[in-house]
Amino acid sequence: MTEVADRPAGTTTRAAATGTAPPSPAVDVAALGEQLLGKWATVRRQMRDLAAREELHKTEGLTHTEHRLRTFEQLKHLVDSGAVHRAFPAAFGGSDDHGGNIAGFEELVTADPSLQIKAGVQWGLFGSAVMHLGTDEHHRKWLPGIMNLDIPGCFAMTETGHGSDVASIATTATYDPDAQEFVIHTPFRAAWKDYIGNAAIDGLGAVVFAQLVTRGVNHGVHAFYADLRDPVTKAFLPGIGGEDDGVKGGLNGIDNGRLHFDHVRVPRTNLLNRYGDVDAEGNYSSPIASPGRRFFTMLGTLVQGRVSLDGAAVAASKIALKTAITYAAERRQFNASSPVEEEVLLDYQRHQRRLFTRLATTYAAGFAHDQLLEKLDDVFSGAHDSDEDRQDLETLAAALKPLSTWHALDTLQECREACGGAGFLIENRFASLRADLDVYVTFEGDNTVLLQLVAKRLLADYAKEFRSATFGVLARYVVNQAAGNAVHRTGLRQVAQFVADTGSAQKAAIALRDEESQRALLTDRVQTMVAEAATALRGASRLPQREASALFNQHQDELIDAARAHAELLQWEAFTEALGQAADPGTRTVLTWLRDLFGLSLIENNLAWYLMNGRLSMQRARTVGGYINRLLVKLRPHALDLVDAFGYGPAHLRAAIATGAEKVRQDEARDYYRVQRASGTAPVPEKSLPNRSLTSQARPGDPAVVGPNRSVGSQARPGDPAVVGPNRSVGSQARPGDPAVVGPNR
Repeated sequence: MTEVADRPAGTTTRAAATGTAPPSPAVDVAALGEQLLGKWATVRRQMRDLAAREELHKTEGLTHTEHRLRTFEQLKHLVDSGAVHRAFPAAFGGSDDHGGNIAGFEELVTADPSLQIKAGVQWGLFGSAVMHLGTDEHHRKWLPGIMNLDIPGCFAMTETGHGSDVASIATTATYDPDAQEFVIHTPFRAAWKDYIGNAAIDGLGAVVFAQLVTRGVNHGVHAFYADLRDPVTKAFLPGIGGEDDGVKGGLNGIDNGRLHFDHVRVPRTNLLNRYGDVDAEGNYSSPIASPGRRFFTMLGTLVQGRVSLDGAAVAASKIALKTAITYAAERRQFNASSPVEEEVLLDYQRHQRRLFTRLATTYAAGFAHDQLLEKLDDVFSGAHDSDEDRQDLETLAAALKPLSTWHALDTLQECREACGGAGFLIENRFASLRADLDVYVTFEGDNTVLLQLVAKRLLADYAKEFRSATFGVLARYVVNQAAGNAVHRTGLRQVAQFVADTGSAQKAAIALRDEESQRALLTDRVQTMVAEAATALRGASRLPQREASALFNQHQDELIDAARAHAELLQWEAFTEALGQAADPGTRTVLTWLRDLFGLSLIENNLAWYLMNGRLSMQRARTVGGYINRLLVKLRPHALDLVDAFGYGPAHLRAAIATGAEKVRQDEARDYYRVQRASGTAPVPEKSLPNRSLTSQARPGDPAVVGPNRSVGSQARPGDPAVVGPNRSVGSQARPGDPAVVGPNR
């Protein structure tokens, strides 16, 4: 097995060439690390330096009350460090750097996820809502206090009765033209704002989302600024009440709570009116005529929350893998290939399967996130800000955030298990990080609901593609589909693959590792799933609402599977594009192996689909797992380089098992046994002796007993002759005067 456990961290492993074989490729760790930092490398470095400070780290074992106090104080450190103002306008001390702002926020997850999320609530949700949904008057009035933390605030959208379904929230803001005020009211318990960060203790103000009603017409969800508490006493203002959500499964540094409003009046000008306004007489106006499009435009300005969760989940996965792979390269267990040396965990195939496949997915998710972040910056900076650009950003965020957050939980759990009992200790952070990231799959859009949004966009694009098609185009498409079904479902394609491979597993593996073959398989699956769903739902728009809903529900699972396959394809394509950015040939080779591992793992996970739909022959399907295992062997010498390239140091990991302590322990044990063996004083293992019964014991004067496996209970006595031969029967015993017994199994 490969031995690289003694390689100093941060150096490059280059396997020695043997004979005339070419040398193994090496990873340029520094160059790869620079590539992984992406477009906003400088910002990431600055925030990593900040996240490495002890005063920003999570202190395990605090009560939730103590944790909340610590986290709020940490926000002040961020303000003093100038780390939270990048996205705000330059006129207010910001730098209009939207992509850099998100890139920086993501890095805070390594310090404490509660800090990352609480900072996100204050500046990424509350502050951004005022900035993006408000106008100059609102900016001048509230942004300075929000930026310097004089106004800790809440983003009051979610309600107890409506989470993902924002359009149906029940809180109302009814305009009173006589007083020129909006009256904010929660008419029943289910309309209370719930799970709201900063609501339980710290929030002085809030952006409240409510149904705007004026002149008897409901114009849909809009955002309003409302003061919540007296800034001196911190008591709720008249008409406002709330509750503490209490202890949660994680993120207990954030004071989540509930808010309710009993006919609370706010000035008309507290309506954040960029996309919808009400004049003094109560007349409503908007630059966007369509209520549906207006609603999604307003919510679209807040997409950066999903983008930041996507990046934070990738960062947490990197932390987990860096810790687990470092430990696995040092920890030894079982004498698999040597009677005196235990094996390094990372040399076991199953351990490689557990960690390397997730390492490949983390790289893919990271490269995809870089593209998402650049897309966000293009839209928010105005460089590319068309309706289509915003829709693409929404869809991309809705596709990638579910995959990365689910992957983070899976990776943290697998790394925890791969580190055994040590992984369960809080000091190694797996359990703590997993608890904190658990809710990432729920907030900023429930993952399943987000994938459903992606599926609807895929269906819309599919329909749009053929909306203006002529009869001839549609006819050819139908014929081609029929021909495709005939090829796939009659097994003709499988036969063609088998003939091309001529029954050779090697040729089948070569075909699968080919970039275009992987792309074809992954793309074809998405296209086929979307086409089948679209065909099944054809005509649904003309059905009565109840029937249309029932039809959609019958195919909901298929749609979500298609959306997930689409997101996985996006990650694979992002990884493939990143290969071209690796200038060093050795690094590019190793990354290509890692990309292949990601692609083939996706295919392996969905082999049933590929076989049932005739996309793979049985021959090729059988080679997928074997080729994955060969990739694991190729990647093994480079595993430490690949996690070193993440760029996280001890102050970010803060895991006892990633400090090198395990290597010290293992080396001490090896040296101890080595010296003992060399001295000749080592006890002889029982199993190395003939299998003499544990109860059989020679006494002084007994003759020699020759032969293994003497029976239990058989014991030579003074004067007994030698007994020759193995396996003498239980209870059989030579007596004085008996001749020698020769032969087994008496």
